[in-house]
Amino acid sequence: MHNEPVKLLFVINPISGGKEKTDWEESIRNYFRDKPHQVEFYLLDGKNDKSSLKHYISLIKPDKLIAVGGDGTVKMLAEMVKETKMQLGILPAGSANGMAKELGIPTDPAGALKIIDEGTVQCVDAIKINEAEICIHLSDVGLNAMLVKEFEQSSGRGMWGYGKSIIKMLFHKRKMRLNIVYDGQIIKRKAYMVTLANARKYGTGANINPEGDIADGKFEIVIVRKINLLEIYKSVFTNKSFHPRRIEVFSAREFKMTSPRKVYFQIDGEYKGKVSTVSARILPRILNLLLPPKQL
Repeated sequence: MHNEPVKLLFVINPISGGKEKTDWEESIRNYFRDKPHQVEFYLLDGKNDKSSLKHYISLIKPDKLIAVGGDGTVKMLAEMVKETKMQLGILPAGSANGMAKELGIPTDPAGALKIIDEGTVQCVDAIKINEAEICIHLSDVGLNAMLVKEFEQSSGRGMWGYGKSIIKMLFHKRKMRLNIVYDGQIIKRKAYMVTLANARKYGTGANINPEGDIADGKFEIVIVRKINLLEIYKSVFTNKSFHPRRIEVFSAREFKMTSPRKVYFQIDGEYKGKVSTVSARILPRILNLLLPPKQL
C-alpha cells in the first residue's frame, strides 16, 4: 500500500521559523529520490497565495498536500482540503508548531517525512469560527490573544521576546465580562481568557485542555477565571484537571460569546484584532490528517 505511487505537493512558507530553519526542500528531495512518488513544490510569497495555490492544486490534483511551515500555513491548507479526499500532512518548519506537537509529529526532517510517506490517515474535526474560517487547533479571546499580538509586534522573536511579551501581558491583564451561550446553555462570566479548543496544547507545551480529542465531534470551552501560578504550572507540566473555581471546561458543539467591551482575539496563533462577538460550531470529521501510526 505504502509503495503505490502518489502525487505529493509540498507547500513551503519560506518566512516560517527562525534562523536555524532546516533546508526542507533539499531534505524532501533526498528522502523521495529513490521512491516512485511524484513530488511537486509550491513556494508561498505572501502576495496572492490563496488564489494562486488553489489554481495550482486544481492543476496538479495531488493525493497529499503538505504544509511546510507553522500553524498559519497548516490552517491555510486545511481550508483548501476540508471536505475533500486529499490528505493533509505537516512538516513543522515554523516558529510555532503547535499542531505538529499536538499530533506527535517529530521536528527532525527524516522523522516527519516518514509520516508523510507511511503515516496513518485520521479523519479529524475543525471548528468553524464566525462562519468565516476554520480553526484546527486553538482559538481564544483575552490574555493569550494579547500575547500573540505582542509577540507578533515584538522585535525579539525568540524566547526572550516571548518572555517580554508575557511580562507585558501579565502587567496589563484585566478581566472580561462575557455572556456565553453554548448548546442552549446560557452563562455569564468574568474571565481573563476563554479558549475554544479542538486540541489540547499550545505550541509552548501548555496543556490548556487535558481532555481534548481532535476527532470526538466536540470542542472544549476553557474559561480562565483566575490567574494562579499552580494552575499555570499544571497546564505546562502535567495532564491534571484544573480547579473549577479557577478554570472551567465545557464540551460543546455550538458557542456564541458577546462582550460589552472589545477583546483581543486569535485563531490558530494568528492575531485577528479586537472583537465584541465570537461564534463557533464544530465541523465533524472534515480533514484527512496524516499522523504517526501510534495516534490511532
